[in-house]
Amino acid sequence: MPKKTPEELRSHRWYGVDDLRSFGHRSRAAQMGYARSEYLGRPVIAIINTWSEINPCHFHFRERAEAVKRGVWQAGGFPVEMPAISLSEPFQKPTTMMYRNLLAMETEELLRSYPADGAVLLGGCDKTTPALLMGATSMNLPTIFVPAGPMLNGAWRGKTLGSGSDSWKYWAELRAGTITEKAWNEIEDGIARSPGHCMTMGTASTLTSVAEVLGFTLPGAASIPAADANHPRMASASGRRIVEMVWEDLKPRDFLSAESFDNAVTTAMAVGGSTNVIIHVLAMAGRAGIDLDLARFDAISRTTPMIANLRPSGAYLMEDFYYAGGLRALLKQLGDRLALDCRTVNGLTLGENIADAEIFDADVIRTPETALSAEGGLAVLKGSLAPDGAVIKPTAADPKLLVHRGPAVVFDDYNDMAARIDRDDLAVTADSVLVLRNAGPLGGPGMPEWGMLPIPRKLLKEGVRDMVRISDARMSGTSYGTCVLHVAPESFIGGPLALVRTGDVVSLDVPNRRIDLEVSEDELARRRAAWTQPPPRFQRGYGVLLSRHIAQADKGCDFDFLEGTAPTAEPEIH
Repeated sequence: MPKKTPEELRSHRWYGVDDLRSFGHRSRAAQMGYARSEYLGRPVIAIINTWSEINPCHFHFRERAEAVKRGVWQAGGFPVEMPAISLSEPFQKPTTMMYRNLLAMETEELLRSYPADGAVLLGGCDKTTPALLMGATSMNLPTIFVPAGPMLNGAWRGKTLGSGSDSWKYWAELRAGTITEKAWNEIEDGIARSPGHCMTMGTASTLTSVAEVLGFTLPGAASIPAADANHPRMASASGRRIVEMVWEDLKPRDFLSAESFDNAVTTAMAVGGSTNVIIHVLAMAGRAGIDLDLARFDAISRTTPMIANLRPSGAYLMEDFYYAGGLRALLKQLGDRLALDCRTVNGLTLGENIADAEIFDADVIRTPETALSAEGGLAVLKGSLAPDGAVIKPTAADPKLLVHRGPAVVFDDYNDMAARIDRDDLAVTADSVLVLRNAGPLGGPGMPEWGMLPIPRKLLKEGVRDMVRISDARMSGTSYGTCVLHVAPESFIGGPLALVRTGDVVSLDVPNRRIDLEVSEDELARRRAAWTQPPPRFQRGYGVLLSRHIAQADKGCDFDFLEGTAPTAEPEIH
């Protein structure tokens, strides 16, 4: 039974009241060609569209928005498309992460300030998904998410190419002289063949999978390739469902819970997801008023087998995953590791949504008994170098390096690293530990994806393909290697990473979750006394807002004034 009457719709305050303001709203709707019967008494659905011509991951969203509108009209709603900032991972500098909170703010304010009864969010490229969900959770109107979907598999000379992962792989081979410029150019032309986000289990696929298991999408939506005809059908079905959700008054905080976030973390571990998922899920939980910390991620990882055989930790890509049964099939394999009674946007529980799921390729989606790893794809480290935590993806690292001790080679920032990493006189061996600092939330700025430091060219030529690398940066979810990331507190504010000197011994012990700097406390105290804070990165604009209010990586990098569930004031309509 519907919980709302037409007069109780939020949009009624704009359109349905007999006063001068509503006259203005209705006359302007008429100016755009709409009759009263098209919107009065109907749920007004805001379609928040992150399409732009600078975002290849979302290049099909013009058409998908039309599919959503078709569904909204069919269900008796009134669709209104609203553009929002497009966070294009390949193009936006220094990093889309710097603007995640800006999109979250924009989403919340669009929904607050306009006559929206419900929202359909169109996103998928890495930071877009958490940003949209963060903003919608804060506003807490009925909301459904339409993921962009992964692009088709890449292809080159009979080989299957995966986004990011093969870029790094073949870039190293080009620098080592084992492939030609011609081959490199052919890879460039074959690695991205359709609209959609990265088709590896990178940040985009990890976060859209999280969105589904949290309950924000229709069942199976996250796995559908962008170019598959099932994708526009899913979009129109989402349009129909959001109208029903408005009448039912089903809002994000009605189905988000501590258990649903545990489900999200469990899923991220089982798919071998991106290290970035930790930062984003922490921020998303904060918007829902759910307590979540790094320790919870590590505890769940220790008991969750990695059963998705997907790059960069495995062998296959998202197109293969979809035809093998997709996320629903993987979730069914996890069984009682999930809280199956959590609600979702279609009104059913997670357990009901996956009850009939099947696996069609047992090599792509494994069982707990045939898992790629007995533990999840991510681990949280602590120690003298990262008192507040750091993260690593052990399943994408050289197993021989998961316990390692070596001398640091320190780079003060990205430009210092880029200038020296390939010099023949760089004092480095395969046992060295590469350290990059001033790459965190404030130091980057915005915590760019610099954490997969390149292997020095002279070591590449010797056959070295992995080393221990440590930074307060992030790493692309498509990346791989023994990379310790998100070191907190960051070096820019005086965290221990700021005190490391070339030649200091660093020890890594992933099984025991340790990352330590083997320097005495007395020496560190002397260095700390001599350390000076770098000058602020920004003097004006959005960067100043970020500098004053962003949290550290272990807290999710949200702005302090956006966290929590304090009510969002409704606008006065005068």
